[in-house]
Amino acid sequence: MTYNISVIIPCKNEAQSIGSLITDIINLNLVDEIIVVDDGSTDDSYQIISELDVKCVRHIYSKGNGASIKAGARIAKGDIIVFMDADGQHQAKSIAQLLEKINEGFDMVVGARSSIAQASKTRLLGNKIYNRLASLITGHKVLDLTSGFRAVKRSKFLEFLALLPNGFSYPTTITMAFFRSGYSINYTNIDVIERKGDSHISIIKDGIKFLLIIFKVGTLYSPLKIYAPLSGSIFLMGLSYYLYIYFTYGRFTNMSLLLFVTAIFVFIFGLISEQITTLIYLNIKDHHSDEISNNEK
Repeated sequence: MTYNISVIIPCKNEAQSIGSLITDIINLNLVDEIIVVDDGSTDDSYQIISELDVKCVRHIYSKGNGASIKAGARIAKGDIIVFMDADGQHQAKSIAQLLEKINEGFDMVVGARSSIAQASKTRLLGNKIYNRLASLITGHKVLDLTSGFRAVKRSKFLEFLALLPNGFSYPTTITMAFFRSGYSINYTNIDVIERKGDSHISIIKDGIKFLLIIFKVGTLYSPLKIYAPLSGSIFLMGLSYYLYIYFTYGRFTNMSLLLFVTAIFVFIFGLISEQITTLIYLNIKDHHSDEISNNEK
């Protein structure tokens, strides 16, 4: 199949690598447009971008990686959008790998990093936890939940634009949104090289944010898959405590009652969250359909 290809690159202070990356992509003769979103860079990134044959969106101040992704997606013209990092880790030649899988019929293809390619042992451990949790919740093998190198069908990506956060967790959000909607996702192994320059991710600050991803994974896909086991665990605690006290002292305790009631409330909260999540997805899809209709008119 023949698609128009747009490449979107969020960039913040990546003067050491952005020029060579853009040049490599242009030399591929594979894409139709390159959009670089300069997220408030204070180095020479914007000057380098301006001298090259690409579209450039410039943020006066830093709005976040996710905000840059959304800004680029809004003006992209391609049927397929390829997202890449500007730090030099993602190689232009790997774009072809992603597009091959798109041609096989997948809605989104993610470039999965190997364990060796992870920036640190801490990052590797965190990503393994995220991948395992996402795999358990969705019932699908997730090889790299947080990879920023992916190709996606633009029409389907735009459905969830309002759902995406402005920070670094956009890959997690869009992945779970696609699984939730029944769209097909494929993972392909890619070669990743050492980044140029310093990372923009803070271990402490962004580490706390990434911990929230663990809960976001479940609530985005199916909240009941998180709350039901939690409710069951609390109920079993209450039952175990009740049986212990009953057979030991021959009486019932208020603590057991409290645990039973808590288990019920947690389960009900999960049911309500499940319905809210469903309504959110329905509203997003309806809003997207209305936008398409208005644009056609």
